[in-house]
Amino acid sequence: MPLKTSPVILALLVLLSFSCKNATKEESAEAQSETVNFTSNKYEDLVSLFKEWRTFENPPLLDGAPDYTAATFEKRWPNFKELQSKLQSIDTTNWSVENKVDWMVVWAEMNGYDFYHHILKPWERDPAFYKTVWISRSDVPAHEGPTHHAVTDLWTYSFPLSTEERQRLLSDLKVIAPLNSQAKKNLTGNAKDLWVTGIRDIQQQSRVLSRLKEREYIKDDAELVSVIDEALTSTDDLVSWLQEESKSKNGPSGIGKENYTWFQQNVNLVPLTWDDEVMLLKRELARAWSSLKLEEHHNRNLPELMEADSPEAYDKKADAGAKSLIAFLDKQDIVTVKPYFEPALREHLGRFVPKETRNFFSIAMHYDPRTLYSHSYHWFELARMDNEPHKSEIRKGPVLYNIYNSRNEGTATAVEEMFMQAGLYDDSPRTREIIYILIAQRAARGLGSLYAHAKEMTMEEAGGIHSEYTPRGWMKTEKELLIFEQHLYLRQPGYGTSYITGKYLLETALADYAKLKEVKDEPFVVKDFFDTLNSIGNIPVTLGHWQMTGSNDHLKTIMK
Repeated sequence: MPLKTSPVILALLVLLSFSCKNATKEESAEAQSETVNFTSNKYEDLVSLFKEWRTFENPPLLDGAPDYTAATFEKRWPNFKELQSKLQSIDTTNWSVENKVDWMVVWAEMNGYDFYHHILKPWERDPAFYKTVWISRSDVPAHEGPTHHAVTDLWTYSFPLSTEERQRLLSDLKVIAPLNSQAKKNLTGNAKDLWVTGIRDIQQQSRVLSRLKEREYIKDDAELVSVIDEALTSTDDLVSWLQEESKSKNGPSGIGKENYTWFQQNVNLVPLTWDDEVMLLKRELARAWSSLKLEEHHNRNLPELMEADSPEAYDKKADAGAKSLIAFLDKQDIVTVKPYFEPALREHLGRFVPKETRNFFSIAMHYDPRTLYSHSYHWFELARMDNEPHKSEIRKGPVLYNIYNSRNEGTATAVEEMFMQAGLYDDSPRTREIIYILIAQRAARGLGSLYAHAKEMTMEEAGGIHSEYTPRGWMKTEKELLIFEQHLYLRQPGYGTSYITGKYLLETALADYAKLKEVKDEPFVVKDFFDTLNSIGNIPVTLGHWQMTGSNDHLKTIMK
């Protein structure tokens, strides 16, 4: 049944009056007693507040770079509380579920700001936060993990640069030197794993800048080369400073079970506790392993899958795999296939990798690339954002603080198995084995990240679970992926588990949607489910579930 506004809003008011557990709240008496004379029941006022909030969330500048100093955060805190109070004062009685969902999105984002301000503090604890230059687009709506507000996305530039684009790149790169100087003042944390591993990200930036400087159309541009040299010098200087400081770092990087649960429930809108997630991921890990072994037994008399052993063989598999997936989605009425689906997929078909250097995902793709092309549902969603942005101002762009992770990573993981069960691999039964290997790997790495956040394991020990519990030793072939994934999940709570928790939440939404159809004596149509999901946008699965079914029972854990 639709949300009953009065008790829920009251509950949210109570919830919002508290901050993250263990957070230090030092507000002045004046700020505590301040009241905001603002009441409204108009959706338009929510949209206006959202724009005001997003403007505030982008920090002021210090020497041309975003200002993450402690003094500035404390100075701005009363302004944030005023925005939060305005949100609380909006009465959503008689609003549509769709508009109430938008209210919840803004509520979750503000909770994210609160949590970052008091607990996560990436500008103090996480050197990788200061990485500025990114060469590739992420497969999710925004960058994975905490990033600062002035990153340079090289993938958005076309070379040779137009006059306007050249000026944009100059402006982008000029942020690096003052931001790196600020980093050496702001980074006061003692999170050893975040610190030591984060140095790699800054070193990578140095390599990217060096290659950029030598690029055609850049190397003969004296002004651009000068700005890149300044950015390079400051980046290398930051690396040296981080390496020296790392010698004294000895603290944990996890945030603890209670803070983890608070973040999941109040920011990611995942109605699970840390303990719930441990249980869920253990269950999925066991299910994946047992299903794999039964699948292997079932297929024991079938020939082994053949892996691509040359660039030509890989390209042939890739082309056939892309055609197969798109045709399956279309002809089997899984989802409405838009004209931009196949071009979006074909930009990410991968390439041949010699066997001795393949990582976990490239191993799978060299057997049957459709296994990862299913996960590439990501690129369909990003193409939709580019070509058919959501009508809601609140949902049109990426939600903040990686709140989309249960929706985007969860859906991409869920459809791997859903498409399999719907018949994608009827022409290749042994490919089903790979799907269970993928599920096991996602469960194992998420489980490791949970123990790291609970401060029960180091990042390396969490990686041990990730590696040891992935079938066939596929996580032992190449260590860079292991480090990248566990580092990201330590930086961004809830991300490492989002693949499995999001999958679970999406399966729950599908089940409730199907049950509702059955109660109404209406047919369940897979295509209708996915088209409805897509139309709702890249917001937490729990909110999409609410909008699809009209029921918010699954949110009671969050709202109580």
